[in-house]
Amino acid sequence: MRTIIFGCTGQDGSYLAEHLLNKGHEVIGIARRTSTPNSCRLTPILGHPLFSLLVGDITDFGSILQIIQDHQADWVINLAAQSHVGTSFQQACSSMDITAKGCVNILEAIRLTDRVCLINDVGHTTKFYQASSSEMFGKAYDERCMGITLPMVMGRYQDENTKFEPQSPYAVAKVAAHQFCRLYRQAYNMDIRCGILFNHESERRGEEFVTRKITRWLGQFLGWKNSYLNASFVNDKEEVYIGGRVSRDQGFQFPKLRLGNLDVSRDWGHAKDYVKAMTLIMEHDTPDDWVVSTGNTHTITEFLAMAFELAGLGCWKNYVVIDETLKRPAEVPFLKGDSSKIRETLGWRPEISFAKLVKGMVEHDINKYRGSEN
Repeated sequence: MRTIIFGCTGQDGSYLAEHLLNKGHEVIGIARRTSTPNSCRLTPILGHPLFSLLVGDITDFGSILQIIQDHQADWVINLAAQSHVGTSFQQACSSMDITAKGCVNILEAIRLTDRVCLINDVGHTTKFYQASSSEMFGKAYDERCMGITLPMVMGRYQDENTKFEPQSPYAVAKVAAHQFCRLYRQAYNMDIRCGILFNHESERRGEEFVTRKITRWLGQFLGWKNSYLNASFVNDKEEVYIGGRVSRDQGFQFPKLRLGNLDVSRDWGHAKDYVKAMTLIMEHDTPDDWVVSTGNTHTITEFLAMAFELAGLGCWKNYVVIDETLKRPAEVPFLKGDSSKIRETLGWRPEISFAKLVKGMVEHDINKYRGSEN
């Protein structure tokens, strides 16, 4: 079994590559060329005999077509995107080019390649997976009264039938890509599967995302604080500093954690569980759309409180500054997925709890920055 993964160097791509290699797949990872190395998440598998990492740009159709034609994989997975929601407001055009047009480029490359195979009587058919996002739902949700006992999730929720009401350029681009997948599945009878994944995190999460931003700050702050074990510390409005005016003037201070809206609710799972769901979706007989979620929702405030408690700092309010400039022009207030379909049909279950997820991320970044003054 041969699999191509676009966006292989990211959180999901690295975990998925490891998972598929363990299942005996040949994995071809595709990553865009950068001026600095970006394959650190792939370190455990870079020497694996069934893994290769190639350069490719999903915004360049010729590049993608060449890759698809040369390798004719059984599975093609698209995890590539400009995936930071906040950044998409500043980079709307590039977000659309990468996230929406990039998906169409892959679809077209597969369609043309499989058509040539059919004409030549080769009989090759490619299964395609598109990483859709819960951000597509935006402000929309459905609701069940508490008297109904069958569904997994009560109250407000989103599932495969909830309408899309995107609230960011990123989400608009994801909706466009998702709808192109549905169109190509219907119009060309292509084998296309979409996983509508709710938020999933890990210690491999990018440092610009809020969960990792929190745990990274904790690791760096504790590394700095532990360098002055016998000092007394003072909290100011913007920073924490070593007690005493002279020490502070000499630069012995640490900036507080700056965050935006803390009241939004997210359905957070672990990326390791979610790449297993991707695999089950691809192994299933029928192409379809699938919501992948835990069915539990937590606010950023809850994540903060748990992370700071685990780090031994107590109340987070002493260390956090609410920065209005970090709040988005439009926000998604509530996400809670009903993944009954994938649980009942494919037998998928999340194995890593919210508490275990937070604990793992906090411990990773504390260990990473232990003894650091940066």
